[in-house]
Amino acid sequence: MTADPYAAQSSRQRAAYREVTDARGRVYRVGETDRDILGHSRKLMIYLPWLAMMAISVFEYAYGSAEDTLSHAHGWTQSNTFWILSVWVFFQAGVAFPAGWLRERGLLTARQAMYAGSGLCLVGFLALSHLDDVLLAILGFGVVGGIGAGLVYATCINMVGKWFPERRGARTGFVNGGFAYGSLPFIFVFNYGFDTANYHRVLDLIGCYVMVVVFGCAFFFKDPPKNWWPADVDPLAYAGAGAGAGAVAGSRSGSLVKNPPAVRQFTPKEAIRTGMLPLMWLSVVMTAGVSIFGISFQVDYAKEVGFGPLVAASSMGVMAVVNGVGRGVVGWLSDRWGRKSTLVFVIVVLGLAQFGVIWAGDVRSEALFLFFAFLSGFGGGAFYPLFAALTPDYFGENYNATNYGLVYSGKLVSGLFGGGLGSLVVASWGYDGAYALAGAVSLIAALLALLLRQPGRARAAAGTG
Repeated sequence: MTADPYAAQSSRQRAAYREVTDARGRVYRVGETDRDILGHSRKLMIYLPWLAMMAISVFEYAYGSAEDTLSHAHGWTQSNTFWILSVWVFFQAGVAFPAGWLRERGLLTARQAMYAGSGLCLVGFLALSHLDDVLLAILGFGVVGGIGAGLVYATCINMVGKWFPERRGARTGFVNGGFAYGSLPFIFVFNYGFDTANYHRVLDLIGCYVMVVVFGCAFFFKDPPKNWWPADVDPLAYAGAGAGAGAVAGSRSGSLVKNPPAVRQFTPKEAIRTGMLPLMWLSVVMTAGVSIFGISFQVDYAKEVGFGPLVAASSMGVMAVVNGVGRGVVGWLSDRWGRKSTLVFVIVVLGLAQFGVIWAGDVRSEALFLFFAFLSGFGGGAFYPLFAALTPDYFGENYNATNYGLVYSGKLVSGLFGGGLGSLVVASWGYDGAYALAGAVSLIAALLALLLRQPGRARAAAGTG
């Protein structure tokens, strides 16, 4: 038997598992329940990552509502504030791969990553609060805060994927949703209770809040053993091409019929050579860029066309809530429709919503604007958990921290053209031109997503493309 990271378990628990191999040579560790490993239900590995994700959501989804006050308080230009967020996105996404590499080599545990992330998040908000020099603010909030939030984000998403290999869509979507709607209270704080007289106190308190929540959740974080599979689900029933589909489609593990397990555990190099990981990365670059553009400019566009501050704030609030709830909904749908079909649908909705925002602004309709903010929020967040679930579906769980880190790193490129370069497009083409470009980019990304297929499994057998 290979070395087990949970060697401290009793001999009874160590003997409780066995390793089974499917026809393609993939190994599954079966026989242990979640309570054998954790001492409690694995459901805790849903709720704690969800709480931590809600805490860090204020970084990205509420930042746009704070920009005006930050500009007046520190003497920054609109371009300065956009680049601060763009750098934050770059490092938040960029840290996922190195953090995953360290975790999979035993150099960084999930708990340690969360502890480090909590402290760095606090530093990020203190920098935003107290540093007037824009370069220092970029270093403190963008670099340090981005790394901190990225450590938390990547650890939480990978934790869910590892503990729920047989039904990860809905669970990943639920946890990922916290990263959006958790920001809702802060969106309204920044729009109505945040000014140059109290910005130090507000930002300092938010930084402390993020640190305390993340640090508290981290104490209970623990990864399952390599190749672990729930004791009450037979992985061999789903490992073959459509095996058992007719018999189990209605069961609670019916997700595996539409989204069968990866044919084997792919290392990052092997995943890249399939061609599917680079295609996923490019799709993330384009789709996340459109999403970040909407987050960065929606409030400003609402004000530009003459909508009141309540509509501007509400549109961002609607986007955050629908963005988050939509992640949970599409995760659930992807367990039933198939991951790729759901992904293409979501990206198309995101693209069409950008053209709808233009229309709403042209006719000066607040109701239409809120409706398309609803659709934009849905599409702009729902694709994240789909890629997070699709990655282990295609490449397995053992290297998921690094494989998903590579896929998610597409967001670091998106941060540049979605926020910083987006401001240049707005300046040159106006909001209508910028939103039209965003819609076109999203529709192209949907076409690319149609090319995705699970490596090593025939298209017809997989049932998902």
